[in-house]
Amino acid sequence: MATDQIVALPTDLQLLSVTSEMFPLVKTGGLGDVAASLPTALRHHGVRTVTILPGYPAVMNALTHRTEVFVFHDMLGYRTTLWEGTAHGRHLYVVDVPELYDREGGPYLGPDGRDWPDNHMRFAVLSRVAACIAQGCLPSWRPDVVMTHDWQAGLVAAYLRYDQLPAPPVAHVIHNMAFQGLFPREVLSRIGLPGHAFTFDGVEFYGKVGYLKAGLQIAGRLITVSPTYAEEIQTEQNGMGLEGLLRSRSADLSGILNGIDLHEWNSLTDPAVIFPYAIGDIAGRRANKRVFQAEFGLPQDSNAMLLGIVSRLTRQKGVDILAEIAPRLFQANIQLAVVGVGDQEIMQSFRTLQLAYPRNLVCHLRYDEILGHRLHSAVDASLVPSRFEPCGLTQLHALRYGSVPIAARVGGLTDTIVDANAAAIEEGVANGILFSPTEPDALYRAIMHGKKLFRQKSVWARLQRNGSLHDVSWHGKAAHYARLLMEMAGRAPVRAFGENDIAPRLSDMGMPFSPSSAFTRTARMPQSRPRNPGLGRTESPRFGAAS
Repeated sequence: MATDQIVALPTDLQLLSVTSEMFPLVKTGGLGDVAASLPTALRHHGVRTVTILPGYPAVMNALTHRTEVFVFHDMLGYRTTLWEGTAHGRHLYVVDVPELYDREGGPYLGPDGRDWPDNHMRFAVLSRVAACIAQGCLPSWRPDVVMTHDWQAGLVAAYLRYDQLPAPPVAHVIHNMAFQGLFPREVLSRIGLPGHAFTFDGVEFYGKVGYLKAGLQIAGRLITVSPTYAEEIQTEQNGMGLEGLLRSRSADLSGILNGIDLHEWNSLTDPAVIFPYAIGDIAGRRANKRVFQAEFGLPQDSNAMLLGIVSRLTRQKGVDILAEIAPRLFQANIQLAVVGVGDQEIMQSFRTLQLAYPRNLVCHLRYDEILGHRLHSAVDASLVPSRFEPCGLTQLHALRYGSVPIAARVGGLTDTIVDANAAAIEEGVANGILFSPTEPDALYRAIMHGKKLFRQKSVWARLQRNGSLHDVSWHGKAAHYARLLMEMAGRAPVRAFGENDIAPRLSDMGMPFSPSSAFTRTARMPQSRPRNPGLGRTESPRFGAAS
């Protein structure tokens, strides 16, 4: 029986996931991917997820078998219809308020590239409805635990606290501390929170209402998307003003790496891959490189190192320093493909470079999910020069498809990439190249080191193969999530395991486990927990070092 036919059991933990985006319905970054793929992975661990989303046009159009389950005649001043249905195999609740969500543009920005002026209401309504569901407004279903994602869902915990009604515990997931949802104090009454919520231990943050701050202050547990990022956000450099709060809650903070959907990212079945190849088949990638070069007007030179980057084109992602060193790279017979959209100044710099170096640089300056898959199947190395990176999915996609990641030594990049230094190459465990600091010369040296290894065909093939066989799935990571959620709900694991028991891996080909296994009911976990800055380091190996 296929994994999408697993039947819910009475013992399953019921989880409400509150998010502002979910792939393929709406996506601006990794949040959309995680919100879509994590619930599927949790099903193998006895957690059943219903996701609640705003009623954007793309969501409403995709919703099938929909049923009106509740009407709020005055939800913070709006008539709000709650629909239940499915879209792309996901069980959803959808908050339908045409005045807030039925509009052209993105989930956070209008067509002019500016924040929607009513974002405070758009995501307050989403959070308020989710809180009502958690409190039991639906006679047919009530969650055991609520999981909220980023600032857009940060008010859920606040509503549950200040309502003072029985409610399940809340786990808040931090995908990126840089986006905090800060609004003037005057919105407090408009979003339905009492005046006494505007305090240091409530939603107040430097004189404003902080949606992310509310989640971090009030939620029962905090999760972020890699162990290293969990440490970094407790520092002044990366805490974005909230490092003191996070240090005070370090015992409640866990870092759990993201995973990716191995069915979505399978080079043998991916329709975006021109010449399909098996995971680990390094030779099978060569035809994809040739056709990629030809299609985008680059010389079909197998000896030219082809680099690729799929990213938001922002300073966070370090693409400005890539543009700075690009002419030096092109002098060394290096080719570069850039896919993404972002800051106008950065995009213009790449347009100018493309005009000057048409035989070395190709740019596709807009979001393109299909081309993002194709690029990783064709390029020799994928660049991730981020100034900070909570987890990063790009390097996981690159590893999976046999492209060697060249990445900054920050956040989840550190946790997933084994640097190709002399010792790691000798031991045969390297799968990428890490550099620091995130500065032009350091990136240039890393790429030149990569080119030196690229010329050593057997070494480069080993890096590619190590990456493609590295476990980038959700399987072990979802087990950590399930363990934490079960603990929050007051449920003990069905059985205890010895110290050496670990979660079994999905096969490298992404084949599903049989639902008859124990993993369809409960998580099979290591005794040690994910690294937690509040509890100290565990003795378990870090993801990327051994698994």
